[in-house]
Amino acid sequence: MSQIKFPKRKSGRKRKIQAYQKLLYKKVLFYKKKRKKRTFYKKGSNRKMGRGIFSRKNFEIFGTICLLSLAVVVFGHVVRWNPTARKEPNVVQQKLSTSEDYQILPAESGPCGRPEIIQDFIVENPYSRSGTPLDAVNGIVVHYVANAGSTAEENRNYFENLKDTHLTKASSHFIIGLDGEIIQCIPLDEISYASNERNSNTISIECCHRKENGKFTKKTYKSLVKLTAWLCASYGIPSSDVIRHYDVTGKLCPLYFVRHEDAWTEFLSDIQKKLEKNG
Repeated sequence: MSQIKFPKRKSGRKRKIQAYQKLLYKKVLFYKKKRKKRTFYKKGSNRKMGRGIFSRKNFEIFGTICLLSLAVVVFGHVVRWNPTARKEPNVVQQKLSTSEDYQILPAESGPCGRPEIIQDFIVENPYSRSGTPLDAVNGIVVHYVANAGSTAEENRNYFENLKDTHLTKASSHFIIGLDGEIIQCIPLDEISYASNERNSNTISIECCHRKENGKFTKKTYKSLVKLTAWLCASYGIPSSDVIRHYDVTGKLCPLYFVRHEDAWTEFLSDIQKKLEKNG
């Protein structure tokens, strides 16, 4: 009787290895199928774009944004670059071309030499330039514009416009700006409407200021000293006859020099020094 041979059973180690290989093979197949679903193009007759950041819809939106951005940039350059555009003439050019009374008097040398003066006379009218001759020049009156931050040109134009607005009677021979520029509004042989009962025999100087306290900038103060010293030397006026509007009417003008007597005294001293140097 022949002996029955049974198939050898695989060892436990081999069975585990084969099971692990089968499991690994299944996982590889699973990920291959998953990757096929993420292809850039879908299979089909039209080969449409698949989903993701490179979809047709996202591509169209991105392209539209790029085109709009490019259009904005190009339009901005066209608007800013205009070869036919011309710069607006500055104030000096405008005045030189429209006003016969406009001229710039150059500065003169010397301790009491004339500072640079922009002559821009107001049109004769009953409210700011009557054309009435001065009786004499016996003093100089210092004022402040009482409108913080305003410029010399703006205050000059305010006086000019009174011929139309008829708000009041006001003007000044000179206005000194925030940067030290000096504008002459009234000829020196005519009265200005600034110093009340002293209008007929004094020259008036208005000064601009940045702050409400009325303190002048360094450039404004420097021009005020130069202008006042030149006028004193030209008309033979002593520094003691340089007065404030306050000294005429009691009005707090110029405000800083009224509230700070030491500053006013120093100002008169600076004028006196220039007169003494001038001889």
